[in-house]
Amino acid sequence: MVRRPPGLRGRLYTRGADRLFRRAAKKLPVRVEYPDATVVGAQGGSDILPRMIIRRPDAFAERMGTRGLIGFGEAYMVGDWTSPDPAAVLTAFATKMARLVPRPLQRLRGLFVANPPATEHGSEENARSNISRHYDLSNELFGLFLDPTMTYSAALFSEPVADGVERGVELLRVDQPCPPATWEQLEQAQHNKIDRLLDAVGVQRGTRLLEIGTGWGELCIRAAARGAIVRSVTLSREQQELARKRVDSAGHGDSVHIDLMDYREIEGSYDAIVSVEMIEAVGHQHWQTYFGALDELLAPGGRVALQAITMPHDRMLATKKTYTWVQKYIFPGGFLPSVEAIETVASEHTSLRVAERLRMGAHYAETLRLWQERFGSATADAEALGFDETFRRMWKFYLAYSEAGFRSGYLDVQQIVLHRDEVVR
Repeated sequence: MVRRPPGLRGRLYTRGADRLFRRAAKKLPVRVEYPDATVVGAQGGSDILPRMIIRRPDAFAERMGTRGLIGFGEAYMVGDWTSPDPAAVLTAFATKMARLVPRPLQRLRGLFVANPPATEHGSEENARSNISRHYDLSNELFGLFLDPTMTYSAALFSEPVADGVERGVELLRVDQPCPPATWEQLEQAQHNKIDRLLDAVGVQRGTRLLEIGTGWGELCIRAAARGAIVRSVTLSREQQELARKRVDSAGHGDSVHIDLMDYREIEGSYDAIVSVEMIEAVGHQHWQTYFGALDELLAPGGRVALQAITMPHDRMLATKKTYTWVQKYIFPGGFLPSVEAIETVASEHTSLRVAERLRMGAHYAETLRLWQERFGSATADAEALGFDETFRRMWKFYLAYSEAGFRSGYLDVQQIVLHRDEVVR
């Protein structure tokens, strides 16, 4: 149930949110349909525009007025609005995200947007809880939509090609946009992604490899198959348990060790370090600590490969103190860095320097589309696991929301290779 501010203030918030939403929708290639037959959005080619169907206009406006963009997502969760293709609707909004709110109102952002709660900042005390709330939901849940590798990060569907050098950093690119992918291609595309990261840090027989963020063990398996000695750390008990089983089944139990451990607790020296889409959980307050740990753990001559979801630097700065729907319901404590932030923290606080970047955001959009389609076909299985309709709608919105971010270009995902300062020079 929506709890709007009482009296006149509540009515003003609700009315203002409704007007602001309709004003924004008028500028977008969407068709927003209301129960009274009102249609808002671009008028041309309405038969092919993505449809956003408002079922309960008053409740939708109240949620928006009370909770802003968090309310927008919550409204989908409870059925205030729906769509045959929520990813297409959200892509239209994401494409113009920075300009949907009039500039004068953007200056008042701090009065209406909640700050992330201190209990979710990525400290050692909070990190285990943050990770557990997402990754310990159920291995079986993730198995409903992931491919047989159980890889929960962007796949790579085509080979990278050189795209020049910028400030001493080698840039690479892949297909933008990525051609439509099929489910049958996904397993190999995940191997492509993993193998490229292992190649980037020179993993071979005898390499002492550290992986920060285990997932369900596929990178461990492929590294061990090359003859590497692998140590992997995770904060998810569910992931640790299944990853160990998968590693043992693949015959690599003697060369792979998976520990339940925070990155700040790791000791030792490693020839190579790989971390796939884990920096997003660190939190900007702890980036210096994270990169400091990478610097300290990397042996002389070693290399680090990160796969990181990134956002434009100006949007990162604008949203640093914003509590989002994704943080509340999906990734507590999460925050996306910009490329500039990664380069700055590494150069100012460590001996590591970015040497290579591969942008592959369009490939994440396709990965997420495949996951979303797979999850959508597993409704009965999800229900049998105990996940009710509200959860399923939440998860569908999360996958669609994420796909929209990458398809619109608002988000990117990059493989970033770091060398020691003396190597880059």
